[in-house]
Amino acid sequence: MITLTINEKEVSLDKPVSVLEAARQAGIKIPTLCWHEALKPYGGCRLCVVEVERMPRLQTACTLMAADGMVVKTESETISKVRRGILELLLINHPLDCPYCDKAGECELQDLVNKYGPTVGRYKEEKRKVPESHKDQIFARNMERCVVCTRCVRMCNDQQGASAISIMGRGDHSRMEPFSAASFNCEYCGNCLTVCPVGAILSRLYMHSFRPWQVDSEVETICSYCGVGCSLVVQVRDDSIKRVIPKIGLGVNKGLLCSRGRFGYEYINSQDRLKTPLVRKNGVLEQSTWSEALDLVAERLSSIKKTEGGPAIAGIASPRCSNEDNYVFQKFIRMACGSNNIDSISRTGYAAAQKYFEELLGQGITTNMIEGLKNSEVIFVVGGDPTAVNPILGLSIREASRRGAKIIVLGNAKGLERFKTLQVVPPVFKDAEVLEQLLVSISNARGVRGEKLDVDKGIRALSDKNSGNMDIEGFEELKQALLNSPSTSIVFGMDLVQRTNGHRAIFAAAGLTYLLEARLYLLSDRPNEQGLIDAGCVPEMLPGGRPLNIHDFKRKFETEWGGPIPDEDGKTLFEIIEGAGKKSIKALYIMGENPVFNLPDGTYVKNALQSLDFLVVQDIFLTETARMADVVLPARGWTEKTGTYTNLERRIQLQKKAVNTASGMEDWKIISEISVKMGYKMAYSDAENIMDEIAMVSPLYRDLTYREIGKGNCLWPYHGEPLRGEIHELPAMVDTANVYNAEFYLTLEKPLFHSGTLSRRSPALMKICPEPTLKMSWAAAQKLGLQDGDRAQVLTAAGSSEAPVTIDDSIKDNKVLLSNNFEGKGLFDLLTYKLDPVTRAPGIEGCEVRIIKT
Repeated sequence: MITLTINEKEVSLDKPVSVLEAARQAGIKIPTLCWHEALKPYGGCRLCVVEVERMPRLQTACTLMAADGMVVKTESETISKVRRGILELLLINHPLDCPYCDKAGECELQDLVNKYGPTVGRYKEEKRKVPESHKDQIFARNMERCVVCTRCVRMCNDQQGASAISIMGRGDHSRMEPFSAASFNCEYCGNCLTVCPVGAILSRLYMHSFRPWQVDSEVETICSYCGVGCSLVVQVRDDSIKRVIPKIGLGVNKGLLCSRGRFGYEYINSQDRLKTPLVRKNGVLEQSTWSEALDLVAERLSSIKKTEGGPAIAGIASPRCSNEDNYVFQKFIRMACGSNNIDSISRTGYAAAQKYFEELLGQGITTNMIEGLKNSEVIFVVGGDPTAVNPILGLSIREASRRGAKIIVLGNAKGLERFKTLQVVPPVFKDAEVLEQLLVSISNARGVRGEKLDVDKGIRALSDKNSGNMDIEGFEELKQALLNSPSTSIVFGMDLVQRTNGHRAIFAAAGLTYLLEARLYLLSDRPNEQGLIDAGCVPEMLPGGRPLNIHDFKRKFETEWGGPIPDEDGKTLFEIIEGAGKKSIKALYIMGENPVFNLPDGTYVKNALQSLDFLVVQDIFLTETARMADVVLPARGWTEKTGTYTNLERRIQLQKKAVNTASGMEDWKIISEISVKMGYKMAYSDAENIMDEIAMVSPLYRDLTYREIGKGNCLWPYHGEPLRGEIHELPAMVDTANVYNAEFYLTLEKPLFHSGTLSRRSPALMKICPEPTLKMSWAAAQKLGLQDGDRAQVLTAAGSSEAPVTIDDSIKDNKVLLSNNFEGKGLFDLLTYKLDPVTRAPGIEGCEVRIIKT
């Protein structure tokens, strides 16, 4: 215990901290400009000087460690005089443009000058003149205002790990500059905006549009993009979102944001939003009333159920909708429509992987806190770039690297290029084989654990077929690093799930997790992939992960829901699409999803949906899928409704309503009204009322309330009862001995600046990344005679597209990458697929491609 006195107030500390932090704990404010709670102490501005007994001169509180018995004074005439002098020196060059500056009202320099002076300047030097830069599409720079606190540079280097900016020049010519002259050319996280104390760096999204004191409300909520579930603050004026900012220390992101979270909010205010229901009449979608649209949906679904049976109806849920929305949706499909045909786009990756991992290792195996990554000795990254898919999780990996962890990448992860200790490049599309050989090698060294008999059996079967050695660079070093690590984390991306042998990669990763006693993290593209699974939006599971084929579980839900749940096995996503094409599925209800664009072989999917007798799409935009619908129902989006989301840690978080809107209706409300019209009563007053029901019927969510969830610490297994045992026996491994000897293969890129199709409705993100680019290695570009920026035509057996070329140093093989985010230019229109026989996820590997310079 350390006890010191600050301003005659006794302060007790449990651990050593600086005098500045000790004062903060005691509620005593010491002025600073260079210090920030998210950064390491710097001691540059000297404004935090304090008097300490028995020390001959003033000390900087941010760098001086508190000691037992220390007596500190933070305010005196001497201290004020020094602070006033420092501020006077800063104002020699700082322009007095507060009425014009967008930082006015939240400028730290303005506040300090207001408190300490000086009232007039004694120095006559001419102020430096640096032209304000608006060359960047997102950031504006005014280096006349810069006080050279270096917060932005330290944030970029030490926290974000991007190292995209630096202090240039010397003396009073010092200024912050990006390394690229015209624009920042960075990760556009905007975390430099968070820490800048003055108006030197500003976001162009809201410049000259409002003042901080004009904000009507600030609402703490969560991000709408990926599965991390970052906390943020939405600032609202006149029922319009003006700005999204983080709050230091809040949520899993601790005050950091990525480009999508900070700048991607504008889609919610888009003029393209659906405002009224649409009904197809004479082949054309026309505006309709809610009454007419809901009556038509209820009538057609009831008719199909009566004539064709419940299994002729299917539903596709959404990982962008809340737990409450998805719970009500699966209940509607099962009880009102009489079908277990309920699945989601997550079947293409997360849901397929999570199900198989849990079948192998038990429920909760993927439930690990992101913060735990920072304490790992070895982090093994496979199947994707975490800094692009889940950027904040990627920052934890970078932080682990700074703490001395070994970062090992199998394949390609551009965002970890400067942080990786080792990169192992497998033969093209042979990642599963490398993982299997690695598993056998680890098993030979460690032996089996004897705790999971089916997994042990599978490992022994692999050992009978594999030697455990592989002649690729870095394999032996990888093996030794894993064997010698006391604390290992495995970060598993969905690129390896979207293979015809994806189950083999999953089993190998599960085996490594099991033998190494490692933490397992699944990368998640969308905000509620885990939540929709737990809510029951999979064909074989009821809410809370209860198997549908276990009679006691099924009977409990039937009792609570007041009716029979169908006995027929439900169809997975691609079985639903296939059923639509073969006309065994007559009606499809799609909530918040765009399968025509977001599924591979878009032409096949489109033709299948055209074969339906009735298609309902519920969304916030008229998507490619919505344009095909018989009825389109406008829903409400992020910040327009309240609900809970479950992130990839399995942490349940509360998304709060921040703005009012006259258009659209909550997803759960639309569904419940249709259900009532079909004869199955759903009477919910609000989303909290739905969560109360979930907590009552699902053993996993038992006794959960919005009050508890709102505190932010609602972690699995909550107060519930997870299923501890494995549910199924190990399925047979399918050997897919494919030969890949084409010159180039086309694969999916998951870009940092886009996510699904929502981000293309965000003007800011479209300015950063306005179109897809064809990424390839230097070797591939030289072979094709292409340079950075050239345009090239991409031709596959399924179609063609055109995109500018980007040469990417991190690509080490003959794959070329294209994203699937931009309307009319999606990768999935160029790919076909084969289903993995175990996970039922689509295998999209092996797409041969021709590339022609245009």
